[in-house]
Amino acid sequence: MGTGTVRTEPADEAAGRRREQRGWYFYDWACSVYSTSVLTVFLGPYLTSVAEEAADADGFVHPLGIPVRAGSFFAYSVSLSVIVAVLVMPLVGAAADRTGRKKPLLAAAAYTGATATTAMFFLDGDRYLLGGVLLIVANAAQSVAMMLYNSYLPQIAPPEERDAVSSRGWAFGYASGSLMLIVNLVLYLAHDSFGVSESTAVRICLASAGLWWGGFALIPLRRLRDRRARSEAGEEAPAGKKQAAMGFRQLAATIRDMRRHPLTLAFLLAYLIYNDGIQTVISQASIYGSEELGLGQSTLIGAVLLVQVLAVVGALTMGRLARTYGAKRTILGSLIAWTVTLAAGYFLPAGAPVWFFVLAAGIGLVLGGSQALSRSLFSHLVPPGKEAEYFSAYEMSDRGMSWLGPLLFGLTYQLTGSYRDAIISLVAFFVLGFALLARVPVRRAISEAGNPVPNTI
Repeated sequence: MGTGTVRTEPADEAAGRRREQRGWYFYDWACSVYSTSVLTVFLGPYLTSVAEEAADADGFVHPLGIPVRAGSFFAYSVSLSVIVAVLVMPLVGAAADRTGRKKPLLAAAAYTGATATTAMFFLDGDRYLLGGVLLIVANAAQSVAMMLYNSYLPQIAPPEERDAVSSRGWAFGYASGSLMLIVNLVLYLAHDSFGVSESTAVRICLASAGLWWGGFALIPLRRLRDRRARSEAGEEAPAGKKQAAMGFRQLAATIRDMRRHPLTLAFLLAYLIYNDGIQTVISQASIYGSEELGLGQSTLIGAVLLVQVLAVVGALTMGRLARTYGAKRTILGSLIAWTVTLAAGYFLPAGAPVWFFVLAAGIGLVLGGSQALSRSLFSHLVPPGKEAEYFSAYEMSDRGMSWLGPLLFGLTYQLTGSYRDAIISLVAFFVLGFALLARVPVRRAISEAGNPVPNTI
């Protein structure tokens, strides 16, 4: 890829790198409120209620003349947003890698997402189509922005710092999401005291996430710097249609190169499958809690806040377990925990918030660790000198698979009318992901990638 080699800087290199890293952390601080407050907590139940307001007597809405259960509309919108993101990411990735001008593209993606999120304030009445469009734009923009954000990591941190820098970014995101959820909870619970209706309070929470995202994005956009990229022949990067075509050609070339490392590809396939299950649980859990279990919005906010806090604890705990038992075994254990948690969720009694909090605690304890360790383990399987290229494909492939889970969830509800059936259907992702990961000989995979094999992996 065209990220190039970072030149040796003067004596103040470390200080400059630290400053840029601190700016990088703040993009996670800026955008995580969208993932937490909008996608995980408020938008699912609220957009579903708006769709139900617009539904016919049989409970169906008809976007573009297609009959869709109102309860499936949110899941389908999430799935479509991922497909849009996957179509756009190779084009944006090519422009970023070939020109080195990541920052303007990051700004464009971030502010497109932030604007669409802020516009969710106008989602009221039966405007479910507006909600679907805004969700697709915001979610696709978030995916593109995260691809660009992650691609900075190999440039701003040498290999020995990368795990720590990446973990701090996760921590900033969890802290931001937790802080905004507390503010949202106060507004939602005391909406009468603030003189607003419940639906208006929800719309304010949605819009405030967009304003937060856009406001704090200024910090990384000021501190991160572009690195001018050149082709291998030393020529300036091409532009326009040639550049866009190169995006897809580069992705295809990276995948062809991965075929020379089949064990790396095997791990990536396992990760894409079980991570799709993880992402679907995150986005659909609030729908399950509100529609199937009859829980109130304040309960859902509290549960997600609990997930945010315990995700930090779980990530640190699983990191320690990985040092003793190895990352692969620890991830496999987390997939068993995910499967048990979903099975327990299927049997949760309606109207029992205590058990929903227990379920949220289980999710929180395995959420952060399973994702952080997966990224860390993948980094060992990347051939030296191809970190940016492989991690770019990692991000695009990740987003590329993440439409299957919401689609399965929506289809299951469409066919059965039961959110319990929809939530239990996601067990397939964890079972299949476990089976595929268990078959990957990670020591041999690391060795064949040309990297030193850690004592414990």
